[in-house]
Amino acid sequence: MSLLRSLSLCLVSRTRSCPAGSLLLQSPQLRHTFHAGTSLPSSASSKELLMKLRRKTGYSFVNCKKALETCGGDLKQAEVWLHKQAQKEGWSKAAKLRGRKTKEGLIGLLQEGSTTVLVEVNCETDFVSRNLRFQQLVQQVALGTMLHCQSLKDQVSTYSKCWLTPVILALWEAKVGGSLEGFLNSSELSGLPAGPDREGSLKDQLALAIGKLGENLILKRAAWVKVPSGFYIGSYVHGGMHSPSLHNLVLGKYGALVVCETSEQKANLEDLGRRLGQHVVGMAPLSVGSLDDEPGGEAETKMLSQPYLLNPSITLGQYVQHQGVSVIDFVRFECGEGEEAAEAE
Repeated sequence: MSLLRSLSLCLVSRTRSCPAGSLLLQSPQLRHTFHAGTSLPSSASSKELLMKLRRKTGYSFVNCKKALETCGGDLKQAEVWLHKQAQKEGWSKAAKLRGRKTKEGLIGLLQEGSTTVLVEVNCETDFVSRNLRFQQLVQQVALGTMLHCQSLKDQVSTYSKCWLTPVILALWEAKVGGSLEGFLNSSELSGLPAGPDREGSLKDQLALAIGKLGENLILKRAAWVKVPSGFYIGSYVHGGMHSPSLHNLVLGKYGALVVCETSEQKANLEDLGRRLGQHVVGMAPLSVGSLDDEPGGEAETKMLSQPYLLNPSITLGQYVQHQGVSVIDFVRFECGEGEEAAEAE
């Protein structure tokens, strides 16, 4: 008989001579598992914490569980840990995605009293631009820009505006009413505080969004316009939809602000401002121009001498003159227009 067969017969013989289950009970480790009932309350509590963290942050169960284990069950610390990890992953993804074209995105328009903000945030696909997380990022950028504007101490005695644009666009300065305005680039926009209910900067929020959405995202540009009494800001967003969580934020693909001066308060200023904004979006003027400009030729790029979009039989200058208002300036954003210009070059 071979040695292997002998060992097999011996093992069978020993197994049959022992009472059923006695071999299992001899293991102290397995015997311990039968008395795990005392840990159930702790397990139920951990599950409750896990569910709470998951609902609050939106991260996966696996990441939430790891966060609670790392932070010893401390919910607040676990939330902080998750955000830090998400930012690290976001920066890592951002580095990999950098350079990919961002032609899509959204324009956001936010108005509060005499101050209006226009922002542009870009992404790679239209599918992501319709994602709620991306729209929340646009909202955060608009709020951050609005807070920046409101934090400036200089009192407005005449019309003034400030641009926040990326480095790839030409930086320019404008002297209006004797005051010199400065302009910020993309990195400075990214460095603005995220808001009262968010930690860090807009750059941190950008990293979180990149980590979740998996596309290259860019905080493209923003402009705020603040006017004193006697001036009015007309606005329009083409294809506009209201933010689900901020009623005075409108999102779309084109946006315009038109600064008007009026000698008296008019009941139809909101409707008038909207129509002027529609004209700026549709006709894309390059400057305001003058009421003395003759239609045609180079004047076609000047707003006041252009045929009025909603009634081409008259010029826009004739329309506003009849309304008793003066157009001082305008801002027009078209989503992705910088990318197209860069690609053409």
